[in-house]
Parts: sequence; C-alpha cells; structure tokens
Amino acid sequence: MLHCNMNRPVIVIGGPTASGKSALAMAAASALGGIVVNADSMQLYRDLPVLTARPVPAEEAAVPHALYGIWDAAEQGSAGRWLALLEPLLKRDVPLVLVGGTGLYLDALLHGIAPVPVIRPEIREEVRALPPDDLHPLLAREDPEMAARLRPSDPQRLMRALEVVRSTGRSLSFWQDQPRVRPDLGPLAPLGIALVPPRAALVARIERRLAAMAAAGAFDELASFRARPGTERSPLLKAVGVPELARHLDGLADADTALADAAIATRRYAKRQVTFLRHRLSQLQPIAGFGDDPAVREAVLDQILAATAGIPSRSR
Repeated sequence: MLHCNMNRPVIVIGGPTASGKSALAMAAASALGGIVVNADSMQLYRDLPVLTARPVPAEEAAVPHALYGIWDAAEQGSAGRWLALLEPLLKRDVPLVLVGGTGLYLDALLHGIAPVPVIRPEIREEVRALPPDDLHPLLAREDPEMAARLRPSDPQRLMRALEVVRSTGRSLSFWQDQPRVRPDLGPLAPLGIALVPPRAALVARIERRLAAMAAAGAFDELASFRARPGTERSPLLKAVGVPELARHLDGLADADTALADAAIATRRYAKRQVTFLRHRLSQLQPIAGFGDDPAVREAVLDQILAATAGIPSRSR
C-alpha cells in the first residue's frame, strides 16, 4: 500500500465492476470527512444512471460526491480531460477518495499521461462528424503508423488518432513516446487499494446486479436515451453491457437472452480490469473481497485511518 500525506490524503480505490468499490469509498469518505471522486469514464455522463451504476441521489446526499453526471451524452472523454477536472479538487484542503474501474484514469493519476496538446475544437468537431467507415482509410493516409496499430472496428481510438494528427501535425505515436506528464499532487502521495473478489463470487454478483438493473427500468432507460436525437454516436452506447441490451430493443433477442449476453460481456470486462490492476497498477494493495462486506470495510478503514492518523474523522 502506498503512503499518503496525513494532512490532505488522497485514497484510491480500484477494482472490477460490481466489486463494491462505491460502498467502500462512501465509508472511507465518511470516516475521513472527505469527498468521493468519480474515476469511472461512464459515470461522468448524466444519462443512463441505472446502466452505468451511478450513485443514487440518497447516496450522493449522504456523503459529498464529485465528477458524477456532469457530461452530456455527446461529450468525448479521455484520461487527460478527467485529470483536468480532477486538478481543482487536488488543490482543496479536504481528503479525496477516488473510486472507479477505468484503469486508464487511475494509471494517468499515478503514472502520468502523454503530453498531447489540446485538440482544436473545430478539428474535433470535424472528425467526430465523419462516417465511421471513413475513419480507418483516412487515418491510413494521414497517419499510417497509428492506422496499423488500430482496428477498423474501434471508432473511438481511430477518431482520437485522427484528431491528434490533424490538430498537432504529428502522429499520436509521437506524443505517446514523449515523457509522461504527471499530475501535480504537491506533497500528496495516494494511498491505494484494489478490490479483487473471488472470481465465482464476482460472476454471481454481476448477474444479480444486471437483474436488479432490469428491474429498475434499464431497458426503458436505454430506449428513451436512444430515442433522443444526436445520441447515435454517444460513448454511452459502448458502455459494458449496453450493446447486448440494445439487441432486445431492436427485436434481435428476448430480454433474458440480452441479459445473459450482457452478463458475459461484463464478466469479460471485469477480467480485463483485474488484469490491468495486476500489471499496470500493481502498487495498489490487492484486497480479496467485496467493498461492501462489513469485514473487508472495517479492515480497510482501519488501514486508512492508521495511515491518516491525525486527521479529524467522522464516526464510522
């Protein structure tokens, strides 16, 4: 586990989807008198709160939350944009509990990010308006190196590479080879954990959560979202499980099949998240349990409070 500055701690809680990260983050923020800060790329959006498992209003009212539900569906996120949103919070004299399963965001926080200049707005708009089938051929002409690295079926990364070469005149690969720019944490050093529950238990939890989402109106939520003009290319439609549930709305699968397919996609995503944690975020201390398990929560909070001794805390 990393050590943290006791006067203004930053706690990082990573883990795969459905591992109880949010519950643990709320408990930690409550104990420290701090703020829960979102590090999940899909929970930045204000739409699809059920399908993205965003904290419910009662949870946000119980403990201060930041960077949840702040973007419109058309926004294109990135680790760099998230770090820019995080920077003002890092300057505040308050404990922060960063929580999320987007490994690239946590990697950017802990290890820095490629120094890609800000993309000119007109170029971003121009690239985002291109037909998906045109992206790879255009990139092959303008940046053959990145085109060779990227799949034609990956429009988000293709658009990113294309807007970078058009805006900066250099390949994204050039910028990725430059020394990483690290966020200015000042005297802070994050204290971090990674929830890694047993695989079988996590699979069962994923299936139960999808069933609960369906009962809470996930299909209706997605149908209403897709009916809105201008959402056809929203990143939200690529969120884990969403393409599978959309097949039911399109009449291509019954509800049970769609939920089963979404569970498979979510399990695969969780496996990738765990692999990323182990290989790219190995400095986060692995915890073999769920964040909403009382025993896990108490053990982790004891470690956090010991590491932040001297900070006035709220009662657990």
